[in-house]
Amino acid sequence: MKSRLIDQVATGVAWSVAEKVCSMLLQMVVSIVVARLLVPEDFGVMAILTFFTAVALVVVDSGFSQTLLRKKEPTNDDYKSVFAFNMAVSLVLYLLLTALSPLLARYYDLVVISEIAPVLFLLLPLNALGIIQNTKLSREFRFGVLSRINFLASLAAGVTAIVVAVCGGGVWALVAQRLMVMGVKALLLWWRGDWRGEGSFNGAAWREMAPFSFRLMSTDIVAAVYNNVAQLFIGKVYSADTLGYFNQAQKIKDLPVQSAVLSVQSVTYPALAKIKDDTAKFAESFRKVLLINIFVMAPVSVGMSAVAEPLFRVLLGEKWLPTVPYFEIIALAGVFYPLSMVAYNVLKVHSNGSIIFRLELLKKAIMTAVLALTIPYSTMAIAYGLVAMTLVEFIVNFAATRHYTALSWWQMICTLLPSLLLTVVMYAAVKAVGYYSGDFAPIWQLLLQIATGVIIYALGAWICRLEALKEFVSTITGVLKR
Repeated sequence: MKSRLIDQVATGVAWSVAEKVCSMLLQMVVSIVVARLLVPEDFGVMAILTFFTAVALVVVDSGFSQTLLRKKEPTNDDYKSVFAFNMAVSLVLYLLLTALSPLLARYYDLVVISEIAPVLFLLLPLNALGIIQNTKLSREFRFGVLSRINFLASLAAGVTAIVVAVCGGGVWALVAQRLMVMGVKALLLWWRGDWRGEGSFNGAAWREMAPFSFRLMSTDIVAAVYNNVAQLFIGKVYSADTLGYFNQAQKIKDLPVQSAVLSVQSVTYPALAKIKDDTAKFAESFRKVLLINIFVMAPVSVGMSAVAEPLFRVLLGEKWLPTVPYFEIIALAGVFYPLSMVAYNVLKVHSNGSIIFRLELLKKAIMTAVLALTIPYSTMAIAYGLVAMTLVEFIVNFAATRHYTALSWWQMICTLLPSLLLTVVMYAAVKAVGYYSGDFAPIWQLLLQIATGVIIYALGAWICRLEALKEFVSTITGVLKR
């Protein structure tokens, strides 16, 4: 049983990582092309509406997909009950948000919001169509199928966005991209999934799942609000252009960070749920996931910050250079955000959901204070505040996991510190190379800095015989063999 689980997890991680890497590269190409064709205000408008879609998508799911993943033997009635609920909620929210869009357009003095909102909010019913199919495929560890579906959806959406942008569609290119991702994904999920709506709505089954699901939903709503709320204030207090620059910094930071988080999280949650009763094995698995995450994400995130200016000159051009100061700061959030999400997975596996909600209230109370202090000051201050919150979130989440795992604070620090220290050395070397190569063409400066970072980090890990390097190589080797 253990061997089979390991094989499933390793294969799942391999497929998920492969898909996320391919999707990340695809999205990077699409983002570069589209950003060169559009203006910052277009991205600012989409950032405002992203707040509402992010919160609404959480409500559509309402935590039921996580409950179904955790449940030992869901029935067709369980699936049908959740599906009916998801569809009903999505349609109600679509009508509500569409009706409110003219008010939103007047508030921001952006008429285009009322024009694109009725189309963009079709994301909600499209998303609801695929939730159950996605959940069933995840339960069955069919991550290869999910990976291919996600990549094909991203490919179709990317091509569509570029075509619309080239034709002068402006912000509609971004709207089309979002809709195509969700629509193609839903279509492919129903094609490859094996559930065809069997079962019937069962009120008793739905009510049994509802308490845990709604606690998760409450937590995810709070998180969605605070992950996107800064955009609402920047768009109102400053301008759509400023919001466009700020949002672009977040988007480029998220390409590797979100890919890593989604890859590991989608696989580790069902896997950790299966070994939650084996205390020693659970704690060691938790530690190794943290170990590999910090080893990979710390140099990637800090490295992106170090090469920000030549990176933007090469990829996006001169008109996006105002984004660089924001990106240099926001990129650092990628160090601790993935770790926080791993700890969050542990809480989802072991708790009944109430502690997660209480922790979110605590973290968001801190975040409220941070935003209240930083928003009136400057957008740079907001960026620093957001990065600080990722560290706070990890500390709070890890503190809560101490109730459910044997992993101690000292073990956690010893796990993370070597990679963090080596990352600091790498950052100093990359910045020094950037300083002394300032007269080079941006492309050569960028390549030289990247090569320096890779060599310093890899060589340092080998000389210091970091455990993380050994685990990383072992994991990659094992996955490739399987």
